[in-house]
Amino acid sequence: MSSADLQPSRAPLQRTAPRRPKSQQRVAELLAAARAVFSEHGFQRATTAQIAEKAGVSEATVFTYFAGKRELCIQVITDWYDEISRDLEAEVPRLQGVRAKLAYVIRQHLVTLLADGSGMCALVLGEARATAPELAEVITDCKRRYTAPLMEALAQARDEGRIRQDMPLRLMRDLVYGSMEHVLWDSITAQRRPSIDETGEQLTTLIWSALAPPPSALSAADQARSAAPTDATQAHAQFRDEVAAAMARLDQHLARF
Repeated sequence: MSSADLQPSRAPLQRTAPRRPKSQQRVAELLAAARAVFSEHGFQRATTAQIAEKAGVSEATVFTYFAGKRELCIQVITDWYDEISRDLEAEVPRLQGVRAKLAYVIRQHLVTLLADGSGMCALVLGEARATAPELAEVITDCKRRYTAPLMEALAQARDEGRIRQDMPLRLMRDLVYGSMEHVLWDSITAQRRPSIDETGEQLTTLIWSALAPPPSALSAADQARSAAPTDATQAHAQFRDEVAAAMARLDQHLARF
């Protein structure tokens, strides 16, 4: 993978972390309230007064810990991306095979943004296109980390000839996440949530058909394995079991929230 494909993220805007437990708790409460308000109203329509009311404090208390609404929103987005990125960083390397990794990333993306965070989904998709450069830059940096586990898997698979080698990694990334973004926007605008399992399987099949190399590009050994029914059956069973185990771990994680 070239340096242009995986650039190191710029450090997001940081605030000074409070040292006292009481202050840390208050900050956590304000961020939880801010996430709820931003998810419901978006950045432009949300107010610090609404956040203060949600947290059960005065508006002055909000400004004791945060410079304003923009800093709060930046921290909310950064914390949220940190949570969902850690999940991918832990799970994707455990899976064998790039198709299994692709299937897991797609399904978790849909679960995260449709089942658990439709409000955050609308916030992030909207502010990524906003004119405010600070928010857009933070989201861009967060997305680099979030997409890195799959990008690294695709880069390795491309180097090994497991996926097509005539497609730039950036285009592969746009194919994967751009396809899902259309699904997410349609869900938000139509206020209709599609079946996550069905949509995830359809997207995986569609995207994999574009990424998989033609049979002529496979090595003789790979073609022999593809032609062997027993091996194909075993590979499918292994793929199914690995994804099922990863999904079970994901469901256990989501149940804690």
